[in-house]
Amino acid sequence: MAASLSRALKLPGKKGSDLGEYDPLTQADSEDETEDDDLVLNYPRNGLNPAVADLRGEEELDEEEELREGAGHEVGPGRSQGGAAEEKAARVRGAMRSAAFLLPLSCAALLVLLCAFLIPCPQGALLQMQWERELGDTAGVTSPPIALWDVDGDGLEDVLIAVTNISNDSQPMSAQSKELSVWALGGGGGQMLWRKSLREPLISVQCGLQTGSSDPLHSSACVLISSGHMIAINASTGWTLWTTAVGHVVSHAVLLPDLQGDAFPDLLIATLPEDKVSDLALVLISGRSGALIGRPVNFNLTAQGKLIGPLLHETQTGAYYVMFGLGTVEAVSLSLIYSRATGQTAASRVRLKDPTWERLRKSNSSSLIHISSVSDPVDFLLSLVVGSCQRLRNLDGVSALNCSRSDWIVLSNSSRRLSVLRASDTRPIWSLSLASIHTCPAAGHFNDDGVPDLLVHQSANGVRKVQIMDGARGRSLWEAEFVCPRLAVEDSSVLTASGQSVFLFWAGDPLAQPQNVSKVAEPVLRKLFLLHPNYPTILLELSSTTDTVLSAAVSYQAQQKDASYISVSSRPSSGRALGAQVLQTLSLRAAAADARILRLTDADKPSAFQLRKFLRRLAFRQ
Repeated sequence: MAASLSRALKLPGKKGSDLGEYDPLTQADSEDETEDDDLVLNYPRNGLNPAVADLRGEEELDEEEELREGAGHEVGPGRSQGGAAEEKAARVRGAMRSAAFLLPLSCAALLVLLCAFLIPCPQGALLQMQWERELGDTAGVTSPPIALWDVDGDGLEDVLIAVTNISNDSQPMSAQSKELSVWALGGGGGQMLWRKSLREPLISVQCGLQTGSSDPLHSSACVLISSGHMIAINASTGWTLWTTAVGHVVSHAVLLPDLQGDAFPDLLIATLPEDKVSDLALVLISGRSGALIGRPVNFNLTAQGKLIGPLLHETQTGAYYVMFGLGTVEAVSLSLIYSRATGQTAASRVRLKDPTWERLRKSNSSSLIHISSVSDPVDFLLSLVVGSCQRLRNLDGVSALNCSRSDWIVLSNSSRRLSVLRASDTRPIWSLSLASIHTCPAAGHFNDDGVPDLLVHQSANGVRKVQIMDGARGRSLWEAEFVCPRLAVEDSSVLTASGQSVFLFWAGDPLAQPQNVSKVAEPVLRKLFLLHPNYPTILLELSSTTDTVLSAAVSYQAQQKDASYISVSSRPSSGRALGAQVLQTLSLRAAAADARILRLTDADKPSAFQLRKFLRRLAFRQ
């Protein structure tokens, strides 16, 4: 009890030295009572035992002292500014660390997006751009009608071609039965898209005619022309849209502006009876229904020669004229054709006439404008444009517009003259004499004056001379001589991304020196050469064949920046009397990269490495 009383009387803040002297009796009593107190009082209070509670109280006192010291430090202005500066510097360091992390991350994300949107997907790698397909039988060297059009909506031009299959080829030709059809083959591999049987041989296949459908796969039609009928079919399915009997057709169809006000372009064809007793007639046909617009319009053409045209020309004033003829080039106003066919006045747009052209009419009583002379028969009349509009003659508005506003190329084999006529007044820009020319010239850009240049070839005494003529002046820009390949295939030009054209032609081996020989043996191989204007002393041999090439065309692949050379050949077959008709496609980029290099001179520049590097970057456009 004494110990308990002593602790109770102890004042706060007093130390142990003030408790008095040591008393053994009291201490003993105190130890006994302490043990009793521990047994009674040693229990948790508020979840803590006394020792932990005392320790927690000391920690709270220490925290209060630190807060008081911190408050005392904040009173000083210098120390306050230093802490703010350190805090600001810490924030800056944090921002810099965040920027250092986010900036590379943002750049990487931007790079991924650029690669995803700017670099096209390599879909072309999945396509077979070089393929070959046997179509049917062939007799002689007749070139089958061919058209290029995207019929399945995959962005690649597909091939539409007339096919003839002959049964009982061991029998005489009169006893053989022919199966006629038109095939649509995929441009990415030659797979069959659709097939349509026919009753008559085709003389023309043209695509791109509007159908009025809002569905892109059904918005265009192809027109099949035989000697007695015109058939419009859906380009995607081959289903017949309309059929028209129009007499003995001798020409392709020409796309005209809307003549009836039904928002559909109309068509024009030329007919001529087989006995040629009647005159050449021009027939207007509705592009919507295929019905004849009025009646055929006959023209009294006294000349007898090769059919010219018909072609549509739009003058600088917007007037429309149709150019046609038999061995001559004549022109007649489209409004006059419409009024004679229907007895009605044409629409205001079609009714326009060009005063310059009208002054070329020698007699007011004559409806024809004579552009060429009867004494100088014409074999070819072409538009001086780069592209395939005049060769494929598709019926879309873009192709028709490109071909209807240009100057013309006029070729006369009888006088052996090649001329370019100015469209504004039909007068010659230049004219030159050439040897025998059996095919139409190909227009392309060899120099940089913006005027299409002409690739022509002449064959005589077993030698083929190939020239590129300046379209503006008629002078020779490039020429070389080859062994004649005994082919009459039209040359081609393909536009590159730089604006220049590469020129494609068939020939035999090059002749190092000009030769005047009576005859050169026919080569075993016919070779397809490519000429680029940047390297006029170098030829690329793309391919070679012993087949007889009948016709050729060029198809473009915009996504791959490539072009395909499509050829139709007659190949001898050991198992049958008649040869097989073979369709081949050749990727120009791939063929140029692997082509055999032929140098026309002894110069060693450019090197093969430099040339291959240039060819790998070669790109084509339409």
